[in-house]
Amino acid sequence: MSFGDPNNPYGQQPQAPQGQPGYGYPQQAPQGVPPQGGYAYPQQQAPQGYPGYPGGPGGYPGMPMEMPGLVKTARVLLFVVGGLQLIIGLLALLGGAALSSTDTGTAGAVAGGVVIALGLFLLAIGVLAVILGAKFAKGGNGVRITTIVYASLSILGSFFNFANTSANGGSGVFSGILSLAIGGLILAAMVTAPGASWFKRPRF
Repeated sequence: MSFGDPNNPYGQQPQAPQGQPGYGYPQQAPQGVPPQGGYAYPQQQAPQGYPGYPGGPGGYPGMPMEMPGLVKTARVLLFVVGGLQLIIGLLALLGGAALSSTDTGTAGAVAGGVVIALGLFLLAIGVLAVILGAKFAKGGNGVRITTIVYASLSILGSFFNFANTSANGGSGVFSGILSLAIGGLILAAMVTAPGASWFKRPRF
């Protein structure tokens, strides 16, 4: 059997053997039939999202959780009460200094010293309240524990106001109830599960 002249460009060219797969990109197969033969690149799977930390939505690592409502209320109360304590403490310092300068006797000096000491104490806890409120956004268990101590002191102060009702009259009762309510609310915000989770959350 003759295949023609191999030097003739118009002659019949030899056919490739059947049954051998070609190389390169595979031909498109009919619908419903998987492609056969050839070497194709494997399909790349879509990446899956990473799970977030507890409290954050899955798929977005590092998403911050929202501050609980009770913690927000406690933060506002810390700013308000701390501001009032700073104002009252400053007025107490001025009043104590004026009392000591006008009354040169021993009683005047002692009274002025007591008022000044009270003013310094109010200034200190007022600054503490404002700092704690500012640190609520960042969190941290140390901030939570310090706030618990602050709220406990506020509750103890309310009992002191109740004990001096005979001297202070109705104002002592009102101050005691107000201090007890504010201190109790701040304390509750720190010890409940949502508040504890907020301060113990991972920080990035």
